[in-house]
Amino acid sequence: MKEKESFMREAIKLSIDSMLAGNGGPFGAIVVKDGKIIARGFNKVTSTNDPTAHAEVVAIREACKVLNSFQLTGCELYTSCEPCPMCLGAIYWARPDKIYFANTKADAAAIGFDDQFIYNELELAIPDRNLITEQLLQEEAIIAFQKWQQKEDKIKY
Repeated sequence: MKEKESFMREAIKLSIDSMLAGNGGPFGAIVVKDGKIIARGFNKVTSTNDPTAHAEVVAIREACKVLNSFQLTGCELYTSCEPCPMCLGAIYWARPDKIYFANTKADAAAIGFDDQFIYNELELAIPDRNLITEQLLQEEAIIAFQKWQQKEDKIKY
């Protein structure tokens, strides 16, 4: 348990230090493999003008570079806050073995980082969502999927 707490303290420290340095919101994350930190990430949304530069996404990108892999099998992710929907999706795609978090999404909402509207939107039918969404050229786009199905040397993920 002490090791887990030590790793979480590192994620929390990143969240505080990077926020105070003006990098973005108060969020930090680390990726651990075989008991060692292999990647660190902190929120860089406002400092890089990248809305996807959340701590978890930054840490996942760095860990994948370190491992030269698109999957984090055998890794654990420690994040200072329960992941937002985007980060949770990225985490599932990265496939770490386990995730640990400190603050909850309710804690984040209390300071202005409320993702509940995204969770609500996902439950709605496409025409009922706030963001206007329209399907175009599916008949042409399906060709890419058909070619993928036929591709013999594809790397599945």
